[in-house]
Amino acid sequence: MSEITTRYTGETESTEETSETERTCPECGGELHFDAEHGETVCSQCGLVVDDQNIDRGPEWRAFDSAERDEKSRVGAPTTKMMHDQGLSTNIGWQDKDAYGRSLSSRQRKKMQRLRTWNERFRTRDSKERNLKQALGEIDRMASALGLPKNVRETASVIYRRALNEDLLPGRSIEGVATAALYAAARQAGTPRSLDEMAMVSRVDKMELTRTYRYIIRELKLEIKPADPEKFVPRFASELGLSDEAERRARQLLENARETGIHSGKSPVGLAAAAIYAAALLTNEKVTQNEVSEVANISEVTIRNRYKELLDADTTDARAL
Repeated sequence: MSEITTRYTGETESTEETSETERTCPECGGELHFDAEHGETVCSQCGLVVDDQNIDRGPEWRAFDSAERDEKSRVGAPTTKMMHDQGLSTNIGWQDKDAYGRSLSSRQRKKMQRLRTWNERFRTRDSKERNLKQALGEIDRMASALGLPKNVRETASVIYRRALNEDLLPGRSIEGVATAALYAAARQAGTPRSLDEMAMVSRVDKMELTRTYRYIIRELKLEIKPADPEKFVPRFASELGLSDEAERRARQLLENARETGIHSGKSPVGLAAAAIYAAALLTNEKVTQNEVSEVANISEVTIRNRYKELLDADTTDARAL
């Protein structure tokens, strides 16, 4: 055992020569191979079993699909930025039952309650961790209400951690910075939400959200491109129950508008809603301006003004209408 360890560390040449001979068959000098299925070291030339007591370092259980593998694995959940302690701390369940499902005695219940209390105190040892715990809970709540994926939540958690580490929170509310971080993360991931949608699920108003977002972007030097109106089209079309043909025509209208420069200075949400409405008219699908305005959370006046501009940019569709 000492010879093998010495060979891997490269301490002596004699042990390296001994290891070279150990990798060859003692009968024919052929190359040895390890059979992981049977746990044996076998010669590839003559088939001699040199060692049949190798250590199997794999799990003792078998799994036939990913779900079964995850169920039997005992390594725990992966670390995540969505928790203030990155998921490394211990969670004590609230059920007063043991591993077999039997109820605990009154003495054991009191003991578990004390352990839960001390565990919660250790998880948030200072004000910074309590701040982070509250903010990440807000991010997760708002992301769930908006239907944002996990990668957006992770990015928002990283942005908030950076803002906290660089002392950008004094003078601003935790909810405001958390909402601004989620709004920035959604735009970075290509799944943007409008400011009105963010304000509906947030505990801060639109004015504070806008001011905090600009401050966070400037101080953290985040590179965020302007929102693309086409990113809103699939969600609006799905909520209105429109066909794939209507969604395709909406994308085509927005592409023609981009080439003519209509996008400049216009709200991407308004352009997307107007394109959806115009595409529904072109494909003979019954959708009212009121329905589109409720889904996009913008006024009907904006839809009327923008959809006329989109059709004027696309002369072929304008003649067809």
